[in-house]
Amino acid sequence: MYLFYKFFTFILYPFTPLYLLYRKIRKKEDPIRYKEKLSKINIARGEGFLIWFHVASVGEAMSILPLIDACIKEDKIKKILITTITLSSGKILTKKFNNNTKVIHQFLPLDVSLFTEKFLKHWDPNLCVFIDSEIWPNLILNVSKNNTPLLLLNARITRKSFVRWRLVPKFAKKIFEKFDLCVASNKESENFLKILGAKNIKNHGNLKFSNIKKDLDKKLENSFLDKVNNRKIWCAAITHSPEEIMCAKSHLLIKNKYKNVLTVIIPRHIDRIEKINKDLSKLNLSVNLFSEFDKININTDILLVDTYGILPQFYSISKCVFLGKSVVRSLVNDSGQNPIEPARQGCKIFHGRNVSNFVEIYEYLKNLGITKEVNNSEQLGLSIVEEFKKDKAKNHEVREKIQIYGENILNNVIVELKKYI
Repeated sequence: MYLFYKFFTFILYPFTPLYLLYRKIRKKEDPIRYKEKLSKINIARGEGFLIWFHVASVGEAMSILPLIDACIKEDKIKKILITTITLSSGKILTKKFNNNTKVIHQFLPLDVSLFTEKFLKHWDPNLCVFIDSEIWPNLILNVSKNNTPLLLLNARITRKSFVRWRLVPKFAKKIFEKFDLCVASNKESENFLKILGAKNIKNHGNLKFSNIKKDLDKKLENSFLDKVNNRKIWCAAITHSPEEIMCAKSHLLIKNKYKNVLTVIIPRHIDRIEKINKDLSKLNLSVNLFSEFDKININTDILLVDTYGILPQFYSISKCVFLGKSVVRSLVNDSGQNPIEPARQGCKIFHGRNVSNFVEIYEYLKNLGITKEVNNSEQLGLSIVEEFKKDKAKNHEVREKIQIYGENILNNVIVELKKYI
């Protein structure tokens, strides 16, 4: 199976520049740095111990920031290379570490052997750390050829992914046995990793519980709160169709009780903004885009966020949060969004019944009393009305418990990591 995969990626090799150029035209790649995905690198490695972290996108990138901070403080580590795939994650990490000469961000090359070999030859990492569910066969096997320690941290294998790997058991074992250590993010992933052939498996909990002080834009937050004039605010985050319509109908129900309610909708994919805006307007709701901040007024029903990177800001502002991808029937086998971030902000979290990707996390938060399942607009609307009636703005006790829980997970993962430094 691997020979077929390697041959297939080799056949695609001549077309990769055209593929990336097409994505660049569609503004899904950085207009200049997209060439890094072809292993065209113009940054010197430098001398000394280099640790390489690979994450896929924004969520995974945010989860490793506490680990990066620990590595920055480690004298033996001279360089920290972080690779990502998505454009948004690249922008956030480049901005975050722009003034730190110890940290380098690159886009991961496509999983073609010629590219991965060139990438590894240039950076020559002393330790490779993959995060979450990033499994790239050519890259992993080329790392193994170099006898470089390879770790999979916060490993998450969904049932859907596990079923696919089980179709090619020998191929799966060939890949997963190459990891020197797998630190699972939950019990299910731990069991799946054992079956797939991983050797050294540990489970300290989900690294996304670990906290790092975020530099929230207080100026933006204060100007927003001044603009909305102390209205009742809740947000629907990382939504998929048709969840925006459901939340808009909940808004109408809440408005019967609280005339000053403002609903903030933050869709997962902002390229759907125009369609969402049209659909919401059909409900006779006044909709404003976040990019047109000055147009927000007392009559605004829905604030539709059409930019990335400010989700934590609205978790900080909102008392109640509905997390999307949880009532979409077509996504039942790949459902749910991670509720840790709003939980850390002390929010009450509402979600649908479909949360297969984060079952253990939701169970933990349910035991803390900060989540509730809702499956239609009426249930969601009535639940938020009840929450608005309570005097307590945020659940600070829960925030403290989560912080301590997350710090213990982080410390245990750092102990594991330092064994290879």
